[in-house]
Amino acid sequence: MTISMTPTTIGQRWLFTAIIVSTALVCSYGLDVALESAVAVLLLLELAVVLVAFYCDGKYAFIAAIIGAVCFNFLFTIPRFSLVMWRQDDIINLLVFIGVALLTSQLAERYKRQQDALKQAQLRNQILLSVSHDLRTPLATIIGTLSTLKEYQALLSKVETDELLDSATQESHRLHQYIENLLQATKLQHGALKVNKEEESLLQVVSLVLARLGERASRVVVDNKQPLPMLSLSSSLISQALFNVVDNALRYSPLDSIVTLSLYLEGNAVILDIKDQGIGFSPEQAEQMFELFYSQKGLKHNDSGTGLGLAVARGLIAAHQGSIEAIAQQEGSTFRITLPIQSGVTHCGA
Repeated sequence: MTISMTPTTIGQRWLFTAIIVSTALVCSYGLDVALESAVAVLLLLELAVVLVAFYCDGKYAFIAAIIGAVCFNFLFTIPRFSLVMWRQDDIINLLVFIGVALLTSQLAERYKRQQDALKQAQLRNQILLSVSHDLRTPLATIIGTLSTLKEYQALLSKVETDELLDSATQESHRLHQYIENLLQATKLQHGALKVNKEEESLLQVVSLVLARLGERASRVVVDNKQPLPMLSLSSSLISQALFNVVDNALRYSPLDSIVTLSLYLEGNAVILDIKDQGIGFSPEQAEQMFELFYSQKGLKHNDSGTGLGLAVARGLIAAHQGSIEAIAQQEGSTFRITLPIQSGVTHCGA
């Protein structure tokens, strides 16, 4: 699992800059006491500017450069503890700090663009590989089923004909779900997802999911013992996210087991727990399974899936300012979806 160290928000970038500059100043003081080397101190402070430029952007690097130059002049040049910036050496030091900030910022931006382009190329390759593999199976089944039906229709009984049609229909639904997930995954990766929210009942969204499950809905038990508030959400997107999670729970569970959907209030949010009796997962897998194209091994009753469903579910829920987490258990697993309650909402019955 890869964990990004890059600060993403303005607050995180300011905090990162402050920590790096402060750490560099403390270490510079230690170097100055131990070695009495102004050059070593200068290089260490410039290294701090490079780190800020690499992990943040040019603005923060420029600020770090000014702070570094001023602190170097104030703390480490003679006369100490006095700010004298008009001497030639002091002006050169300031210009060097600013030059380092500008140069490393440009290099960092170029590196980030190259990394983004590489990630996009890797994503395209993964999508192409996934499409070539995962579209082939349902399409082959549909083509084979319909070809058999066309060629031997006169020799087939009604029961056999219905079985063939049901098989083709199921594979068509599977193909449709995969394409929907693929489209949503692409939109999420490119930041092109549009969320049109309305006041909706989460119970009605659950009903839509159960209808999509068809015969498999008989294996799903809904547990809701208290009134729930209306939520501001896109029912189509949340139903797709919930379908992906429930479908995952059903596929990774024994065919005669039950999947329980528990809805309840907790603080200023509605919680939806999806509990299954499947093969479970380790704490290390809990975050990995939300990555694109991650596929869990050990499934006995069905294929291992496309590796898109849970990643798309997390993206769609995050677009509603909600969250989803996987909770490892000794038996089975629980996926917890949290959706925030907007102020001024009304409640609907249990």
